[in-house]
Amino acid sequence: MSRLDTLLSSGVVAVMRKLPAEDVEEIAQALVDGGVSGLEVTVDSEDAFGAIRRLREKFGEEVVIGAGTVLDSETAVVAIEGGAEFIFAPTLSEGTIRAAKRYGKIVIPGVFTPTEALQATEWGADVVKVFPADSVGPGFIKAVNGPLGQIKMMPTGGVDLDTIESFIKAGAVAVGAGGSLLDKSLIAAKDWNGLREHAVRFVEKVKESRKA
Repeated sequence: MSRLDTLLSSGVVAVMRKLPAEDVEEIAQALVDGGVSGLEVTVDSEDAFGAIRRLREKFGEEVVIGAGTVLDSETAVVAIEGGAEFIFAPTLSEGTIRAAKRYGKIVIPGVFTPTEALQATEWGADVVKVFPADSVGPGFIKAVNGPLGQIKMMPTGGVDLDTIESFIKAGAVAVGAGGSLLDKSLIAAKDWNGLREHAVRFVEKVKESRKA
């Protein structure tokens, strides 16, 4: 199985943004135990590159660890040198895409129009991040999937347990989930078992939606 296949296997990529630095490994373990196959540490988090490195060492090939909120090629290279296996971006940057591909890494840039989605793919994107997904809804994924069915789309931004099914059925290959998955109250209480069970619900929702 390729690393991209592994990343997309659960259909859930966790967006780990500005979490308590001392709890990042426990949070990641709970998510992985819950079946999540992709972990994205945003570069605006405390000690983001250190966290990426430690998570790579901790999980090895079990899950795919990447860097998020990458806005330029320089940051992409630093993240990759630190161990990131994929680059997640909120915007479309040719330089960022080409930097990731130069190092043989997965790259998922942010897009908001069919033109951007096609441009990203032509520049080498493996998947496109439809962001912010809650602004366009599943109907956008379905409509674009018609003429551009070759493009893998991952809606991110406002995706939760209530909308996952609609996005997956519309043609999304996976979803990116941040605050809805990384429940602040569970993290504040250090309820790792509760977080694991919450992650299970996300993964199961994707699995059920893919069968439907």
